[in-house]
Amino acid sequence: MANKPRGTLYLGVTVDLVRRVSEHKQGIGRSFTARYNLDKLAWFEVFEHIELAIQRETSLKRWSREWKIELIERKNPGWRDLFEDIYPPSFSAEA
Repeated sequence: MANKPRGTLYLGVTVDLVRRVSEHKQGIGRSFTARYNLDKLAWFEVFEHIELAIQRETSLKRWSREWKIELIERKNPGWRDLFEDIYPPSFSAEA
């Protein structure tokens, strides 16, 4: 999650990406994401097993900020909110 291109970043794991991103957009959940208005899904990976996702998250959290930014920009150079790709555009965070 991010608040703007090259802005504050948040990394996390979930078994329900649509629900979790919706919560971030509504400011529900972790105070860090609400405090910094982290409401844009800048990048994500899908794993078949949660254990692999947790291993990847642990690894990425050790990466430097610049490496994380490069990873995002390889897939999403315009820092577009990728939530639109996984949920219909008619979604309203206030609903």
